[in-house]
Amino acid sequence: MTYTYIPRGVCSRQMTIEIENDMIQHVEIVGGCNGNLKGIASLLQGMRVEDAIARMDGITCGPRPTSCPDQLSIALRQALESEQSY
Repeated sequence: MTYTYIPRGVCSRQMTIEIENDMIQHVEIVGGCNGNLKGIASLLQGMRVEDAIARMDGITCGPRPTSCPDQLSIALRQALESEQSY
């Protein structure tokens, strides 16, 4: 399953996530801090969706109440909900 999410309140503009059997296969993020987000995407490959959500949920960026990892956790949560509704 491929899920695309438009983040809010951060520099990144789009997140695309491929999930198979509740495991993250691939993450692509457009915009944001390129090197950091490539690193996060690489670390998430092969991780269980629930584990990734638990690690990134609630992370902030400076004075912002959210961050790219936090937005990614929201995207993953929505992807799970979308998959379960089928």
